[in-house]
Amino acid sequence: MAPAVPEPISSRSPRVLAARRLAKRNFRGKERLFLAEGPQAVREAAAHREGPVPTLVELFTTPEAAERYADIVSGARGAGARVHLASEQVIADISTTVTPQGLVGVCRFLDTSFEQILAARPRLVAVLAHVRDPGNAGTVLRCADAAGAEAVVLTDASVDLYNPKAVRASVGSLFHLPVAIGVPVEQAVAGLRGTGVRVLAADGAGDRDLDDELDKGTMGGPTAWVFGNEAWGLPEETRALTDAVVRVPIHGKAESLNLATAAAVCLYASARAQRAVGGCRSVTGN
Repeated sequence: MAPAVPEPISSRSPRVLAARRLAKRNFRGKERLFLAEGPQAVREAAAHREGPVPTLVELFTTPEAAERYADIVSGARGAGARVHLASEQVIADISTTVTPQGLVGVCRFLDTSFEQILAARPRLVAVLAHVRDPGNAGTVLRCADAAGAEAVVLTDASVDLYNPKAVRASVGSLFHLPVAIGVPVEQAVAGLRGTGVRVLAADGAGDRDLDDELDKGTMGGPTAWVFGNEAWGLPEETRALTDAVVRVPIHGKAESLNLATAAAVCLYASARAQRAVGGCRSVTGN
């Protein structure tokens, strides 16, 4: 286990400069590394590994954060990560947040192939098609995790999964479930349907009502929800690929729901229907 350096690492250190570059997508792609900021993300990163390979590579921490989150720092060392003490200014230089929490981890990419997701025959999947806002992408991933989805797919028209804002918005859920990236939407829909998954487009202009679908008992089988762009939803050619276009009913006077809220409603509707049919699955436990 690599001990922390006794003196804070310099802002001119090659390790700090390399970490700072990961704020840019082209460097993340080249190095296949990304930043995880804050105690929750770093804790999850330290606990995650793909086989024998740990996900967390390095941890930069202020002395104060190292003391406050001693269990996280210990977990990082136990995972084999190099731990560097750093000043608040160095952490601020690496971090992409306005108010850093004193912990920034460097992690290996952890996306999986779409073929592996299909081989696992998932029962609930979130497909992000044309989602451009990283905060929304991370929040939908968090919703999918909370609802018990078994996979998330980002199409090639969606935002970078490893954008720091997306990682933060996932609040650690990025490390909990398989995620495939860069999948053409046509391939995503065809592949999921080929494994017996019903593919539904979530759209406010849908011709089917989510409440009606639940009442008719059509939501209990394996389901993938396709979510579209924050501003203009799903294009007609994408809606046409799916088995049905479903709207979340608006019972009050609100004009619409934002993407993350609509995704949470749809995913939990499927989760509840599937667990009622299965008789042994619960949102809060088995």
